Amino acid sequence: MALGPAVAEEHSLMLYRQMVARSLLDTLKEVSDDERDCIAVLERISRLADDSEPTVRAELMEQVPHIAMFCQENRPSIPYAFSKYLLPIVVRYLADQNNQVRKTSQAALLVLLEQELIERYDVETKVCPVLIDLTAPDSNDDVKTEAVAIMCKMASMVGKDITERLVLPRFCEMCCDCRMFHVRKVCAANFGDICSVVGQQATEEMLLPRFFQLCSDNVWGVRKACAECFMAVSCATSQEVRRTKLSTLFINLISDPSRWVRQAAFQSLGPFISTFANPSSSGQYFKEEDGKNPEGCGSAQENSEQVRTTEDVTREDELNRTEDLSSRVDNDHFATKLENALEDQNTVSNNSQRESDFQTESSFHCTLSSESCGEMADENKRSSHCCTAGLREAGLNSQETSLSEQELYNSFHFWRTPLPEIDIDFELQQTSEIILDREFQELTMPVSPNIPMATRKELEEMIENLEPHIDDPDVKAQVEVLSAALRASSLDPQEETMASVSKGTESQTELTINDQQNFKPILGDIVPLIGDAVENMDSTLHYIHNDSDLSTNSSFSPEEERKSKVQDVVPQALLDQYLSMTDPSRAQTVDTEIAKHCAYSLPGVALTLGRQNWHCLKDTYETLASDMQWKVRRTLAFSIHELAVILGDQLTAGDLVPVFNGFLKDLDEVRIGVLKHLHDFLKLLHLDKRREYLYQLQEFLVTDNSRNWRFRAELAEQLILLLDLYSARDIYDYLRPIAFSLCADKVSSVRWISYKLVSEMVKKLYMASTSTFVVDLMNELVEKFCRCRKWSGRQTFVFICQTISEDDCLPMDQFAVHLLPHLLHLASDRVPNVRVLLAKTLKQTLLEKEYFLNSANSHQEAVEQTIMVLQMDDDSDVKYFASIHPASTKIADDAMSTASSTY
Repeated sequence: MALGPAVAEEHSLMLYRQMVARSLLDTLKEVSDDERDCIAVLERISRLADDSEPTVRAELMEQVPHIAMFCQENRPSIPYAFSKYLLPIVVRYLADQNNQVRKTSQAALLVLLEQELIERYDVETKVCPVLIDLTAPDSNDDVKTEAVAIMCKMASMVGKDITERLVLPRFCEMCCDCRMFHVRKVCAANFGDICSVVGQQATEEMLLPRFFQLCSDNVWGVRKACAECFMAVSCATSQEVRRTKLSTLFINLISDPSRWVRQAAFQSLGPFISTFANPSSSGQYFKEEDGKNPEGCGSAQENSEQVRTTEDVTREDELNRTEDLSSRVDNDHFATKLENALEDQNTVSNNSQRESDFQTESSFHCTLSSESCGEMADENKRSSHCCTAGLREAGLNSQETSLSEQELYNSFHFWRTPLPEIDIDFELQQTSEIILDREFQELTMPVSPNIPMATRKELEEMIENLEPHIDDPDVKAQVEVLSAALRASSLDPQEETMASVSKGTESQTELTINDQQNFKPILGDIVPLIGDAVENMDSTLHYIHNDSDLSTNSSFSPEEERKSKVQDVVPQALLDQYLSMTDPSRAQTVDTEIAKHCAYSLPGVALTLGRQNWHCLKDTYETLASDMQWKVRRTLAFSIHELAVILGDQLTAGDLVPVFNGFLKDLDEVRIGVLKHLHDFLKLLHLDKRREYLYQLQEFLVTDNSRNWRFRAELAEQLILLLDLYSARDIYDYLRPIAFSLCADKVSSVRWISYKLVSEMVKKLYMASTSTFVVDLMNELVEKFCRCRKWSGRQTFVFICQTISEDDCLPMDQFAVHLLPHLLHLASDRVPNVRVLLAKTLKQTLLEKEYFLNSANSHQEAVEQTIMVLQMDDDSDVKYFASIHPASTKIADDAMSTASSTY
């Protein structure tokens, strides 16, 4: 249907105004020398901003960032042009009725802030007030949501001061918007960005209460957004808040009724755990003997002292760490009460208190190494004489403690690993003292300051909060465990205390040598500490000590120690949830790719826990390495070299090398991850272990798909790096055949990298002490390629010679003796492509070398004569490249123009 004349005219005028808006920048550039003309153009922009057609306003807004940048560059000519004429238009369009205009103005504002084109004063007086007005309760819903998003995105650009003074109060109000869940969802999605800008104090005082509300929002989309930004929020809080508050909050998200929330929470679990890493000890060393002590490890240790492994820890190291640990324990609420109770006893001396602290430290280290436990047991034996009296009185006085203290300190809530390492020479004469020592430690061992103790009231509250979600299997399991804990916590601890102390006293006076030899203390069905979150639900430790195992040096079998998942770096509940990500049921109830997310974040979790807690992750890593999904194994393959740096050489050789070997025989999609970092992993191994892989490098030439040429190209790249890891003989015997095979590949990209490989190989062998290898290599190059029956092989020889010459891999006099005569012989090759490349190499590479420029010798004469022959060649291309100057044509730079086809 034809348009009426009036409509057609209006349409043409609209297109004309669009064209005017599009050409404003060019117009300004034309009149930039005259300030009056520039001002006139800017005033027309203000008039154009009032256009009734949305497409014109949108077009104008797209040009504003470019015009603003031009005004900034020409500020002396048109000062304050942007602030006076352009910024008011951008701010006004933020509330435009047309959605396209608003979106364009929002994008323009962010670009202007990112480019720092808006003055700080204008941000405070012109931008922020408008955004605050747009987020008022009576504002349009769509405009309010978009304004909140702009406020959050601009926070990082305007800095902490403006954000904290102008943006933060309104942001906190928007987090509680009861009418619009879209606003709350935007706030939740950008919560981490705001926290990172305002810092720790404002986050903990103002933002965390709002974050807790958002995490319990009745709309699952808001809770999902909170789970996705949890790591950023955690990074802006202190370690104490992270451990005591955020951990429990995160457990609630993992147990959320909505599958989408649980899915987002599990994806953020690994990153959240990584925020518990200790910054002072984040620096990694690989070889155990090369590491240095992290700062603050011991108060009496020098920074230059070498770090010793757990097996080499001496009594001085333990005492140094004890001083540091006791200062941390003093900050704990429970430890303070316990120490006050002990101080009331006149018979407890300062010396016995120090020894108790030492026993406290020893229990922490029992989970790390059996050898270190033995050394600590020896120390405890020496100290048992001086603290026996104090221990007996402290145990008897436990009847006088209040009910609240009994609930706070309950033997059910706490357990410790016994000290099994006892020197045979001292065992028979001090067994009774050690028995009493152990039993008292079970009664008076202070709780770790990093794990809060749950009271009965807290357990009841946790059960009450979880009951609405009892349909979820995970929640149901947690409720059952908490209920059992609540029932057990109702037991009277006084009776247990008195019985244990009296039993220890009787044992000290009545045990004979025969009784001691047959004594078997057993700690069974002991439930670990339960804090704000469910921690270490099913851990049970048994210790049996009798005459038959006196020769052993371990408190429990290696299998039990390997499966132990106890650590004190992160809340145990978080680690347990992370380890459960490999459970097949999780893939059905949470996310089919949950194992992949577990594998992706495993290096970060391992770095956080440290190599001393690798036993917590070892089983999970092995499970992931054998996962049925190749994407999971591929993820591990791409990060195994990083994990090796974290774990060190000993754990790498024992636990990662078998997995690495399995990846070498996996699908190409998995093998490529290993191959891309082959050098990074092999350089971490000892020389003898590294040489074992020389026999397997040949297997990388075989792929599932022969057309997967990128696999072979990556192999060539890695072989170049591996040259530094092996001796000249190993290079010649094992890497040389692979390099020659790659030089004859069907794909030109693989061959080009292989030429570089061979040239670097020549350089490496020439620098070796024995020069016979490089001579043999060059002779084989001549035999295999220069005298090849196929023209592509002879062309490969020219390419290799060109690369050797360009990269100076061989002195020119040696090159002239071993390679140049065979290279010049190809001037009579019957294939023009070979002669063309020879002409390029001689003219553009060899004749540019000083050896052929400044010294008159027979080799120089031979090269010049060959070039003269090529200049009279029948083929026009050969004649052309033999005659021109290297810099006279661009074609000379394209050495691949004469290469054979890709396939």
